[in-house]
Amino acid sequence: MNMTNKPRIVILGAGFGGLELSTLLSETLGEGVDVTVIDKSDAFVFGYSKLDILFGRSSLDAERMPYRNFAKPGVRLVQEAVTAIDPIARRITTDRGTYDADFLVVALGAEYDFEATSGLADVTEFYSVEGAQRLRDVLPTFTRGKALIGVCGAPYKCPPAPSECALLLHDYLVDRGVREDCEISFVLPLASPVPPSPETSQALVAAFAERDIEFIPNRRVVSIDAERRVATLDDGAEMPFDLFLGVPKHRVPAVVVESGMAEDGWIPVNPRTLETKFPNVYAVGDGANTGTPKAGVFAEGAARAVASDLIARLRNSGKGTPYDGFGSCYIEFGAGRVGKVEVDFFSGPKPTGTYHEPSIETRSDKEEFGVSRRARWFGM
Repeated sequence: MNMTNKPRIVILGAGFGGLELSTLLSETLGEGVDVTVIDKSDAFVFGYSKLDILFGRSSLDAERMPYRNFAKPGVRLVQEAVTAIDPIARRITTDRGTYDADFLVVALGAEYDFEATSGLADVTEFYSVEGAQRLRDVLPTFTRGKALIGVCGAPYKCPPAPSECALLLHDYLVDRGVREDCEISFVLPLASPVPPSPETSQALVAAFAERDIEFIPNRRVVSIDAERRVATLDDGAEMPFDLFLGVPKHRVPAVVVESGMAEDGWIPVNPRTLETKFPNVYAVGDGANTGTPKAGVFAEGAARAVASDLIARLRNSGKGTPYDGFGSCYIEFGAGRVGKVEVDFFSGPKPTGTYHEPSIETRSDKEEFGVSRRARWFGM
């Protein structure tokens, strides 16, 4: 029973989408709405920070933004694990209680499916914070041999990240004076590093060639033999390695699958409104099948559309502003230079991308991206 008579909005997940959505609702509606954000973690970390942790450019302590610093009028953020979702009744069960919602937004993101790739759990990956930390400690021991960056499935979060890893690994080995004794190979289950932007992909492929990085497109890692140090690709080819830097296959959390919301691995939504097939239930972020990349900036854009729609509905003022499918991603090219690609998924008949060449100046833009959100969401 709703004891406050305020509209109850429950947001599952405090990533880019959940944080931006709850912030927008608070800024516009304040105490006039009852917003609950549920996340099992105690802190937020930017996805791109994992590369900084991996290569020793930062630490987890420096990158963590504790949720206790997230304080917005009309919003409470609780650290609980979601154990069941009833999208019909809009009832959420956690490890500590239950929540009923007038409007439910699922923003639980994507998880890593280690079991989908035989042997992956026995080697190293860099997409989780824990994995990046383990690899950070392993890297100093790698002084010669074959390094293999292997993507185990698509779609995956932050499409440029594996390419960035290859280029930053090159710099790391050069700085240590061992690059000539090491080989770097990069296996990707896509035709190009950034498919919507041929110009960006061409720039990355050229950067690989300049640095003697072997790029193997249209292939994915299907199994790993940690004892033999061999990765098997989907065409049966075997690639030996001395250092494996993996990208696990992604999936929606099991609790989403069990709820019946997922189809073909992801949550189907109206790509412009983010509405699911369940009334008053939305999905944003990496778990939603919007046709846009699984990246924080796109989750933010989707959150803005949901906020606009919810505010319009609560005020009986028509429809909100649809999701525009536009976003930009910063790309580390190494040597301190950062490029950028701006991608528009919905304006034309097919996605288009605009490439901005890497520069030292663009690094400042990337840093401002992080600083602005840290201040906006956490007051840090």
